[in-house]
Amino acid sequence: MAILRSPPVRRLLAVLLVGYLLFGPVSAAVEVGPPGLFAVIPIGALTVGCCLWALCGEDLRRNVSLLALTLAGGLALHAISLYSGMGFLYVVVFVAPFKTRFWPGATLVTADLVGVTALSFALGIPSGSVWGNTAGLAYSAVFVFLLRHVKTIREHGAALAEARAGEAVLAERARLAREVHDILAHSQSAQIVHLEGARLLLERGDDPAAALDRVERAVRLARTGLEETRRALDALRGEELPLAERLERLAVEFRSVTGASCTVSVTGNLDSLKAGARLAVARTAQEALTNVRKHAPGAAVSVALRRVEGWCELEVCDTGGRPGRLAPLGGGYGLVGMRERAELIGGSLAARPGTEGFRVLLRVPA
Repeated sequence: MAILRSPPVRRLLAVLLVGYLLFGPVSAAVEVGPPGLFAVIPIGALTVGCCLWALCGEDLRRNVSLLALTLAGGLALHAISLYSGMGFLYVVVFVAPFKTRFWPGATLVTADLVGVTALSFALGIPSGSVWGNTAGLAYSAVFVFLLRHVKTIREHGAALAEARAGEAVLAERARLAREVHDILAHSQSAQIVHLEGARLLLERGDDPAAALDRVERAVRLARTGLEETRRALDALRGEELPLAERLERLAVEFRSVTGASCTVSVTGNLDSLKAGARLAVARTAQEALTNVRKHAPGAAVSVALRRVEGWCELEVCDTGGRPGRLAPLGGGYGLVGMRERAELIGGSLAARPGTEGFRVLLRVPA
C-alpha cells in the first residue's frame, strides 16, 4: 500500500521494530539482575545488530550468516530468560525466506523450529506451551513461504510480460518495416514507369503534353505514396480509416488515373478484423489495382470484400483477358509480397486467370 511507503510511516515502523527487538534483551536483563548483565548485554547487542543488518542488507550469502547469528542469539536469550528471545526467532522465520535463497532460508526456519522446541523441552517448559509456540512458528513459516511463492510467481509473470512486450515491439517494428517497404515499392515502381515514359517522349520530342502528363502522374503517385505511408503509421497506431472507406478511395484513385470502371462492394461485419488483417486487405487491393493498370489498361475492375464464416475474403477481378498475367507473381515486390503478408497472419492469397480477365482472392482470419 502507498501509505506504508511514505517516509514518516516507514520511520515509525522502524522505531517500533527496534523497540520490539530491544524488548526481549531488556526484559531478560531486568529478570536476571546485575549478575547476569555481563551475559545478556553482549548477547542482546550482537543479536539486535545482526538482525537489523540482515533486515537492511541485500547480500544473500551474508544474510544467511547474520540470520544464523540472530537465531543463535534468540535461543541463548530464551535459555537465559524464558521467551525473551522469541521475537528474534519470529524475525528469522519471517525474514529468512525473503532475504536468502530458498534452501538456506528453509534450513534456517527448520533449525529455528527444531531448536526452540528442543530447548524448551530441555528447560522444562510444559509440553502444551512448547507445542503452542512451535505451532505458532510453524504456522508463520508456512504463511511466509506461501507469500514468497506468490512473490516469485508475480516476478516470473512480470518477466514474462516484459518479454512478451519486447516481442510485441519487435513484431510491430517488423510489420511497420514491411508496410513501408510495400508502399515504397509500389509507389516508386509506378513513378519510374511514368518518368521513363516521359523521358522517351521528350527524347523523341513529338508529344510534350503527353510527357508533362506523365510527370504530373509521377508527382501524384509520390504524394499518394507519402499519404499511404502516413496512413500505414496511423493503422499501426489503431487510427486508420475504416476499411470500406480505404477501398473506396483506392477505387476513386483508379478511376481518376485510368478512366475505367472500378466498383466496390462490402458485405458482412468486419469490425473485429485485426490491424494486420486490415492492412493486408488494403495493401492487396492496392497491389491488385496497380497490376490492372500495368497489365490491362482500360479494363474494368470489381472489388468485393465479404465475411465468410471465420474468414474475410477480398476478391479483385478485372475484365482484361491477356496472356502472361502470371508474370507479376514472380517478382519480389508485388503479389508475392502480398502472399507472404497473408501467410504471416494465417491467411492465403491466390492469383490466377478468371472467366474474363484476372482474379485475385485474399483470405485472412476474421
